Amino acid sequence: MLKAVKKPDAENAIASAMRTLETERAGMAALAEALDNGLAEPFVAAVGMIAGISGRVIVTGVGKSGHIGSKIAATLASTGTPAFFVHPAEANHGDLGMIARDDAIIALSWSGESAELKGIVAYARRFAIPLIAVTSGAGSALAREASVVLCLPRVQEACPHGLAPTTSTLLQLAIGDALAIALLEARGFTPDHFRTFHPGGQLGANLTHVGDIMHTGDRIPLVRSGTGMRAAILEISRKGFGCVGITDGDGILIGIVTDGDLRRHMDDDILSMTVDEVMTRGPKTIPPDTLAATALQIVNSSGISALIVVEGGKPVGILHLHDLLRIGAA
Repeated sequence: MLKAVKKPDAENAIASAMRTLETERAGMAALAEALDNGLAEPFVAAVGMIAGISGRVIVTGVGKSGHIGSKIAATLASTGTPAFFVHPAEANHGDLGMIARDDAIIALSWSGESAELKGIVAYARRFAIPLIAVTSGAGSALAREASVVLCLPRVQEACPHGLAPTTSTLLQLAIGDALAIALLEARGFTPDHFRTFHPGGQLGANLTHVGDIMHTGDRIPLVRSGTGMRAAILEISRKGFGCVGITDGDGILIGIVTDGDLRRHMDDDILSMTVDEVMTRGPKTIPPDTLAATALQIVNSSGISALIVVEGGKPVGILHLHDLLRIGAA
């Protein structure tokens, strides 16, 4: 049995963490060097192979490679490449039927000799399904059967005994991410597409367009140039956004009066003034196709609570910080 661990020594713990990070950094450097050399051609071939199929990408692996494979499948699926993970043991007991002829398979095995993969590899060969091997075993059984071999450099594990998969799984994960992003860029995957696959949570909220959540029509606080401040203050109070937009005779937004402007002019007999004398000209505005994340950044960096949404210079909506909070963008 392992000995009970006493309170860890802080200095030793940090030293261990630094050794781990340095070892894994060296592994990533080796992977980058490989991509500059012999790994480049098969990587391009793998991207082309996946981009050319009409089906899905089946990712498989066992043990730690299986856990990495599951994450790679999830990343592919969320970035526009239909994919799912199939455990090789389950594949041998019926799940092979989930794999179709128009699919492609990515099989992960650091050694390339995982016995559990034999069934799915044989199935791929039998039905001529493209097989991409992710392995460090260039001459392994998996590599010999694969259509494309992404041969990763043999690197030192961060585990001091060289046993626990650490650096090796990091490299598998990194090459999977590289495939997913290369495919994303090849497909012209946009934030709109990303939102389709991530409708929930803060990520989905940040990818929401301002036009989907802004207030429109009579809810927009607006008055014409030349309007007296008494009427403008009533409009601010009635609409509840802490501001009122000022438009010219053509309906173009030319300024804004905010609660802050009211406070700054409180000693100036403000009720006898017009909006033109109080307003801030050239206010910050956004178009309706702005992402919520961008709108939030503008609100935070400018120290304001509301933005008027314009098209062609004319107000079409208003967005308040509370709207961003409501959808979970902040």
